[in-house]
Amino acid sequence: MRRDSNASGLKIRMESKDSKRKGSVGSKGTKSIADTDSMSNFDGVARTQYMTQKRLSSTTLSSQAPTDTSEDTDQDHINVVLRVRPLNSNETTRKDQFTCTFAGAGKIEVDNNGSSRQFGYNVVFEPDATQSDLFDHSGVKKLIDMALNGYACTALAFGQTGSGKTHTMTGPPQQFQEGKQVDPEMYGIIQRSLKYLFRQLNQQHGNKIVRASYLEIYNEQVIDLLNPNMRRYLQVRWSKNKGFYVENLFVVECETEDDLNAVLEEGMRNRQTGSHGLNEFSSRSHSMLMLTIDSEMQDPDDENLYITKRGKLTFVDLAGSEKVKDSNSTADTLVESNSINKSLLVLGNCISSLGDQKRRQGHIPYRDSKLTKLLADSLGGNGVTLMICCITPSSHHAPETMNTLRYASRAKKIRTKPVVKMVSTK
Repeated sequence: MRRDSNASGLKIRMESKDSKRKGSVGSKGTKSIADTDSMSNFDGVARTQYMTQKRLSSTTLSSQAPTDTSEDTDQDHINVVLRVRPLNSNETTRKDQFTCTFAGAGKIEVDNNGSSRQFGYNVVFEPDATQSDLFDHSGVKKLIDMALNGYACTALAFGQTGSGKTHTMTGPPQQFQEGKQVDPEMYGIIQRSLKYLFRQLNQQHGNKIVRASYLEIYNEQVIDLLNPNMRRYLQVRWSKNKGFYVENLFVVECETEDDLNAVLEEGMRNRQTGSHGLNEFSSRSHSMLMLTIDSEMQDPDDENLYITKRGKLTFVDLAGSEKVKDSNSTADTLVESNSINKSLLVLGNCISSLGDQKRRQGHIPYRDSKLTKLLADSLGGNGVTLMICCITPSSHHAPETMNTLRYASRAKKIRTKPVVKMVSTK
């Protein structure tokens, strides 16, 4: 059913699994969210340190690893890109050292209290890289094109709290506050992806339907971000045909780019956010924006049979790992921190098992958290995954940065077997 949204005037069709009902995804809200506003320019001692390191780098904005030629054409590695944000004002005031050296060819070296280690990824983005640079060179466009061709694709941002994950995915927090405007150049990967998606759709022929849903996992409970009036926890189920899925999740059929942007804005306003010692706008939950793209075509061998390619595009913004002594968490925020760290630990265990050639044949603990249940197909199934690793170059956070980089290196070893999902209808 369709209804004009009060906030945007958009016609949006909304439906749930069990029943269809009217609703608005463009209504006004009160919450806004972003991991950090520290992607802005930096100066003083920090810039001197950064420019010293920059002269050692073979590139200005990013470096890319050589193309990997795998002997197994049926399998695909998870692609991992790294974004290093600038030092923020707190780190420059504290006179933190800039710990990263950029060696080019997708490599980065990090100094952890005198002990250096080099890591390699598909692409490394230096602090001067813009939001546009990240979208153009991270591989997100390829991900969208594959989703349009029927593959299940996932873009996942992870890293320590305050490292720039939500900024990378959606841009500054001000844009989701009532009456606030931001420079479109600051828009994140999601907004740029929605624009690119509809540009590609408009160039293709045939009947295509785009549906969207938006959820968060807060304290190990699944909450529908598009249905805030029903603040009930949703159940994660499993079926042989679907795998893990969320029961009764609200779904919106989107006909234009504006419809999808309204979905994003509504979800971001309803998402859990908080402030602590590491981040003024800290994500207190994991969020997933899920798009399904149905492309219908007539079977060339049977004029009465229609085939639907069902692609899926999921954007995941993980809450950041955090140390209680640094975040100064108390009461409710302490419970949130423990819940976040527990689910990230389970995710790390799954990644470690999947990245090990021997262990991947055994039990993978997907069922130990709702996050890993919903990411099971993206990590070890039939999907295509891009992991965007975000770090701070601050010497104060060097141990946590090293943990994040090791985490990303293990993920890069994971192999998946992408397949196109087809549905036949008479």
